Amino acid sequence: MTTTRFAPSPTGHIHVGNLRTALMNYLIARKSGGTFILRLDDTDRERSKQEYADGIQRDLEWLGLTWDRVERQSDRLDRYAEAADALRAGGKLYEVFESPTELDLKRKKQLNMGKPPVYDRAGLNLSDADKDRLRAEGRTGYWRFLLDHERIEWVDGILGDISIDAASVSDPVLIRADGQVLYTFASSVDDTDMGVTHIVRGADHVTNTATQIQIIRALDGTLPAFAHHSLLTGAQGEELSKRLGALSIREMRESGIAPEALLSMMARLGSSQPVALKMSLDELAEGFDLSQFGASPTRFDADDLLPLTREANQARPFAEVAERIAALGVPADLAERFWRVASQNITKLDDLAGWWEIFSNGAEPDIAPEDAEFIAQAMTLLPPPPYDDASWATFTARVKEATGRKGKPLFMPLRKALTGQAHGPDMAEVMPLLQVVRARGA
Repeated sequence: MTTTRFAPSPTGHIHVGNLRTALMNYLIARKSGGTFILRLDDTDRERSKQEYADGIQRDLEWLGLTWDRVERQSDRLDRYAEAADALRAGGKLYEVFESPTELDLKRKKQLNMGKPPVYDRAGLNLSDADKDRLRAEGRTGYWRFLLDHERIEWVDGILGDISIDAASVSDPVLIRADGQVLYTFASSVDDTDMGVTHIVRGADHVTNTATQIQIIRALDGTLPAFAHHSLLTGAQGEELSKRLGALSIREMRESGIAPEALLSMMARLGSSQPVALKMSLDELAEGFDLSQFGASPTRFDADDLLPLTREANQARPFAEVAERIAALGVPADLAERFWRVASQNITKLDDLAGWWEIFSNGAEPDIAPEDAEFIAQAMTLLPPPPYDDASWATFTARVKEATGRKGKPLFMPLRKALTGQAHGPDMAEVMPLLQVVRARGA
């Protein structure tokens, strides 16, 4: 069975880059009828917060990315200790003591000599006496994984054939001096234990994948199929990282972006398929294919979500917005008409409030000086509300007969007087919604 996972760290709010990863893994599982795991990588005790974990789940639920089960790395610390003991017994985990300053000096020396800045494995040469002496000096050891210096190769689901020389990579630190298990190790243990079959993540994890392949093998695990999607840039190709706070899923939800718009864009962005609105995850899953995605950095412009949001909201059935419309104070007998009229003239659902304000309290009339006399005369021919489907035709016919105006010079000033808008829904549909006409006093 296909098993995928989305493994965010609850150290902040998830953003569009995280969503791309989550959605790809979700769609792979959904398309195959497999399992999608939400795994909270919360081993960083200082930075991980429950409020962020709650926020991640809230964001995913808003998008409809429901998970089959939740796992927390903080619940698996005993398992990581057991796996670490197994690696030590197999000679794959060794203790080191260098400080960050010492490591930095080593890297600078290597670079000056024209060598790659790779850890020199000095820790392997420490005797038990050396380690006791370092501990007596107040140092605490931490643990590195001993890589086999060979080429690490795999066929990536997006990038194709990948080959990395392990000798060009430092032995990764798996356990810090304070005992914290790091991502590279915990994820390898989890992916092995949880039977994860497919992993899609950002291209910035390619080197992590290389080292994790060796770790998983050392744990006698089965290797998942890996794929690395391109990283997002801004609309002009600039780095997106500094703006990701403004592009959090929470911010987008609160700003009124439709979830269908966001999902439709993220499911196609960077692929050979055009971005097109899909109103369900089943539709997205049906057309999803990792092989359609490219390796080049992918440009993301948040403004492109607005037309998709408009399209999504225009396609939304009344039942989905009935409670929102009732909360605006729209009478039940007018609610469906209001949605039919207003939905075609909004981008975000929050825009509905502005239209009901116009209909319920009357619009501030927009009357050009040259039309003031005409509007004053026309308003004497308009009876007070309520109006019906024939009211606009009856009213305009009376005004045409009384003033001689016709066509645009007749209809546009009347529209602007009654709604304050030069454009909008058909006035024959609007009239039955008008509760107050402020232009009457013009």
